[in-house]
Amino acid sequence: MELNYWGSTTAKSASFDETSGTWTVVVHRNGEEVTLHPTQLIMATGMSGKKRMPDFPGMDKFTGVQQHSSEHDGPDAWNGKKVVVVGSNNSAHDICAALWEGDADVTMVQRSSTHIVRSDTLMEVALGDLYSERAVAAGVTTEKADLIFASLPYKILHEFQIPAYAAMKEQDKDFYDGLEKAGFWLDWGDDESGLFMKYLRRGSGYYIDVGASQLIIDGEIKLKRGQVTELDEAGVVLDDGTRLDADLVVYATGYNSMNGWVADLMGQEMADQLGKCWGLGSDTTKDPGPWEGEQRNMWKPTQVPNLWMHGGNLHQSRHYSQFLSLQIKARMEGIATPVYGLQEVHHLS
Repeated sequence: MELNYWGSTTAKSASFDETSGTWTVVVHRNGEEVTLHPTQLIMATGMSGKKRMPDFPGMDKFTGVQQHSSEHDGPDAWNGKKVVVVGSNNSAHDICAALWEGDADVTMVQRSSTHIVRSDTLMEVALGDLYSERAVAAGVTTEKADLIFASLPYKILHEFQIPAYAAMKEQDKDFYDGLEKAGFWLDWGDDESGLFMKYLRRGSGYYIDVGASQLIIDGEIKLKRGQVTELDEAGVVLDDGTRLDADLVVYATGYNSMNGWVADLMGQEMADQLGKCWGLGSDTTKDPGPWEGEQRNMWKPTQVPNLWMHGGNLHQSRHYSQFLSLQIKARMEGIATPVYGLQEVHHLS
């Protein structure tokens, strides 16, 4: 691809010189410190920020191992051990399933409701007309599918999603009945609009099922609903008095805004100048208003000069990277690039 790609390289710091309009970026590459002076800087670190670690009473007393899901070392060391996973979204399900396959005694602690959709059903009902063999046969290339998916305004997108998820709910009724019978706390989003709107609004609160849900239905993955009140020397205590023994506690408690990485590299002041990344301002759960109309600070000029944020799923990364790169290319070629209004900062994280 003729990309100037550097592996084995860690970014250490970045600062912007308003006089010269350039960045100073310090990296460690192959054991050496290298200083770069680019004009444009893109943070392509995905849509998730730094880990969100809880602060439960007694965490300092627990004698076992505690890990955030991003630090989890896999199931191999936990054969025959007791594991408690705090959380009930994608990471929690995947980790629980892997631990169960590794013969661990695993319990999921569900603290809030979760939207679940089966992967096969999602592809059939919601995405089949865009990303499938039948779509290709109908002349819908990946490029066309990406454009079609991106063409719906966010303001009305939920109206198209609600009937699709209602159809999935009906199609997989026995599956959902089984989950609820097992005690799982389900939701379909604030307005019944399902997974994609949860993803766009808050980037959390869901699981795309590839098998872990059946393990919960069958009781192979144990499930407890409630809030964690504390940890003691040997386990986790819930608000109903239940005590769960544990050799390992995994906190699948999510991630903060992407501007946390900016704070690490460029300082908190610059992270606050940028503001919260991701979300639409829909005034739904974990997506506070006001309405933005676009993804906060993504793929466009920000309040920090020459700083760009890039992330998202495969569709978004493919599609919006084109427009981010064109904006930068235009600036490199001296083509006028008027910006008609930078996104205001209403939330810091």
